[in-house]
Amino acid sequence: MLTVNFHDGFAILIIILRLHTHISVTSLLVLSSLLRLVFLLYGLYQDATSVFKYTDIDYLVFTDAARYVSNFSSPYLRATYRYTPLLSWLLLPSTFEPQSLWFSFGKLLFAAGDILAGYLIIQVLQIYGFKATRAMKYASLWLLNPMVATISTRGSSEGLLGVIVIALLWSVEKRRVVLSGAILGFAVHFKIYPFIYAPSILLWMQPPNQPDLISKIKGFITKDRLVFSITAFTTFMGLNVGMYAVYGHPFIVHTFLHHLTRLDHRHNFSPYNTLLYLKSSPFTPDPLYPAITLSNLTIERLAFLPQLLISSILLPLFAQKDLPSTMFAQTFAFVTFNKVVTSQYFMWYLVLLPFYLGRSRFLRRKVVGVVALGLWVVTQGLWLGQAYHLEFEGENKFWPGLWSAAAAFFLVNCWILGVVVEDIGGMGVISEKVVVSR
Repeated sequence: MLTVNFHDGFAILIIILRLHTHISVTSLLVLSSLLRLVFLLYGLYQDATSVFKYTDIDYLVFTDAARYVSNFSSPYLRATYRYTPLLSWLLLPSTFEPQSLWFSFGKLLFAAGDILAGYLIIQVLQIYGFKATRAMKYASLWLLNPMVATISTRGSSEGLLGVIVIALLWSVEKRRVVLSGAILGFAVHFKIYPFIYAPSILLWMQPPNQPDLISKIKGFITKDRLVFSITAFTTFMGLNVGMYAVYGHPFIVHTFLHHLTRLDHRHNFSPYNTLLYLKSSPFTPDPLYPAITLSNLTIERLAFLPQLLISSILLPLFAQKDLPSTMFAQTFAFVTFNKVVTSQYFMWYLVLLPFYLGRSRFLRRKVVGVVALGLWVVTQGLWLGQAYHLEFEGENKFWPGLWSAAAAFFLVNCWILGVVVEDIGGMGVISEKVVVSR
């Protein structure tokens, strides 16, 4: 259902980009707030009347963890809580009485995060020289996106992450070096993946008048880079030490180490889905065929190698051409090559889409854009169809159905990533204003 809402809404948003509008920023923010309020109210109705709940299971995990914290216990007493304790602290009001009034506090908080992220998108686009009207059109890809609104109002915390990432981009472009480092350190503590932006930001900070490679290498260590790196590391480690002092070893295990060994296979679009399912299931090897057992295969543990090579080593080389588009490409690559890919992860790169799309081939050459969107939709639909028969009908669709659909979706995303990389490689610096500010 989420995917259908997103696809229908995205078609409307493409039309928005072609229209001239005279609404104000305030009007756009009010409209996006009303959109989220409608989804929230509908969610309350669906939870009360249907066996298929609107509220995401993750939200129940968050609020249960907050309930433990409210009783002066560890949030990690709640099974499957794999997040920083800060998230459970933020949701403490959801434990207040009466529950019927306060339970949805977190959903409202996450939706507010969406709105603030959209406002910051407009501000950053204007830094790049976009007029307010044009900036609002592209920000609408986030603010009026039904998928974004649905995910946040179901209780996913990705809206807060969106605020943090766009605030990081804003502070970097404003040359607020200390603030940028502090935001990055906080972001990596809150959710690990934003560490991939550090190389891009450091390369973007390249001083002018260094035309050759030797000069760039000799001049790499600068005051701004040192201050940024030290601030980011100090913030990250300070938060970690503070959380460890309160919650001990479980904080390290559940917040960080768990991601090295996680075997999540439910709602996972990744081609690793079937392998993770087999690894997480009890398995008795056949004594006649010991060589073909899967119990010792560890290929999923190596998934991070191509993922990190592309997202945090190769793609940052484009950062000086266009930092926000590079960050979009990095995030898209990180999600595509991750061993666990859920609908919530799409939010990680959707929040950066407005910065890239305006100068992308997907808009300049409509056929490419339509084909890309169509393939992205169709391959997701194929996966969802197989997953429905597996989860709701109890049919064995792991092979070849589910895996083949996941592989097709992966290949489509790889092609889209290739187009994005070619676009960024052919771009100049995003605006003359940025060149001057350097």
